[in-house]
Amino acid sequence: MRPSNALITPEGYPFIAYSAGLFLFLAGGAVLLKSVALAVPAAVTLLLVLFVISFFRNPERMPPADTALLVAPADGTVVYVGPATQEHLGACQKISIFMSVFNVHVNRAPISGTVVDRFYKQGKFYDARHADASCENEQCGLVMEQDNGVRVAFVQIAGLIARRILCYAEVGDRLERGQRYGMIRLGSRVDVYLPEGLESLVTVGQTTVAGETALVRLG
Repeated sequence: MRPSNALITPEGYPFIAYSAGLFLFLAGGAVLLKSVALAVPAAVTLLLVLFVISFFRNPERMPPADTALLVAPADGTVVYVGPATQEHLGACQKISIFMSVFNVHVNRAPISGTVVDRFYKQGKFYDARHADASCENEQCGLVMEQDNGVRVAFVQIAGLIARRILCYAEVGDRLERGQRYGMIRLGSRVDVYLPEGLESLVTVGQTTVAGETALVRLG
């Protein structure tokens, strides 16, 4: 399944159908049997339906006009800004964004360029805010190269609840800044690895909007 522009991302359709079907079953039983015992779980299931719909929402985003700005690949909260070492880039700087279950979970390309590498690692499922999540958790990453040769890596990382990383981009694909390229189901995080010496435009604790919030200026 490829990324979609639909208001609700297609990955969520089965979950919405299952939860809605359960709600209709319980609500129908509560009405037919006049049962309070069924009405309570029906109400809880309705909340579940609304949560699932909210989780798989897929809003449109508009990247900033300044093409030198690298944008956030995920909605969430910045949990780390600082130095790092990445196997494909070497010494670099990193910005980590934690996505709670209430955030939009569709991920977007932070820059325009070509995918030059893709890597996957099986791993553990620490809380995505944990310091060891970047190196220990299950993850899928891409390395992209701009037309000027600058390379950036960004990694989808599974969290404590997340059990499914979806990445549709392959080596050789051309992605545009802000373009949808995948998602992670339930709480998780995305790490962005950047060349050294860039001034971060975000701070720890700041909220980001995928495809819109500027993280650094690449110049």
